[in-house]
Amino acid sequence: MFSGFSKAQRHVNGVTIAYRIGGSGPGLLLLHGHPQTHVIWHKVAEQLAEHFTVVAADLRGYGDSDRPAATDDHAPYSKRVMAQDNVALMAELGFERFSVLAHDRGARVAHRLALDHPDAVQRMVLLDIAPTLAMYSQTNEAFARAYWHWFFLIRPAPLPETLLEANPEGYLRSVMGSRSAGLAPFTEQAFAEYLRCLQRPGSAMGICEDYRASASIDLTHDRADLERGHGLTLPLLVLWGAEGTVGRCFQPLEEWRQVATDVRGRALPAGHYIAEEAPQLLLDEALRFLR
Repeated sequence: MFSGFSKAQRHVNGVTIAYRIGGSGPGLLLLHGHPQTHVIWHKVAEQLAEHFTVVAADLRGYGDSDRPAATDDHAPYSKRVMAQDNVALMAELGFERFSVLAHDRGARVAHRLALDHPDAVQRMVLLDIAPTLAMYSQTNEAFARAYWHWFFLIRPAPLPETLLEANPEGYLRSVMGSRSAGLAPFTEQAFAEYLRCLQRPGSAMGICEDYRASASIDLTHDRADLERGHGLTLPLLVLWGAEGTVGRCFQPLEEWRQVATDVRGRALPAGHYIAEEAPQLLLDEALRFLR
């Protein structure tokens, strides 16, 4: 995986962030989702690196990045702080301005990154999410059943951490395998990496804090933006899986047009894990937009 890429770490914003870097040209930051790592991009990274300097980072709390201690307000795992990590990482690597391709939790970080650092982001592609505030405020039974982990992981510590640590492989297989494509999209090597990282000390805490932040401090930040009319103005492409929950329970384009002025996108014939289920379709869409 990741032929031509090097693996490294940088200490930025008070934490060590792990990443892979490869290619040449303009900067392109790739951010992964839960319960995975930067390895989700292994089927598309080499092709993207033909056009960009690709930086595939592990979010704090995930992969081989640091897992800072939790606080009562969950601020260390707010999307604002996670965005700061990645702006600082890209600056350290020589990119004051770059584009972003992000999935799931990483797409929520990317949303905040573009809101807080609009001069840093040229173009952005977000995969299979609607805005966090919209998804929480419109939760119905179908969404709650499909995204049960949203509500499990935000329970007070230590219950969810204890249960997750008791059987990390079972958790991975349940969360990832219960989507429309089952476990078929994930290579053995990629799954082994997700499991290795989930088994690292502090991973359960980091994941839970990510979700607790999204259900608390992140919503406060999102509401403040809405109240002052602060939204995204950069070119934004949103893609979602036609067989996934986001497209069934929400209207992604309409929701993004409530918080952004330059939005386009469509459903792809895939489920939630687009980069691993439909890599060529993703490359076609992303390269056409980003180039």
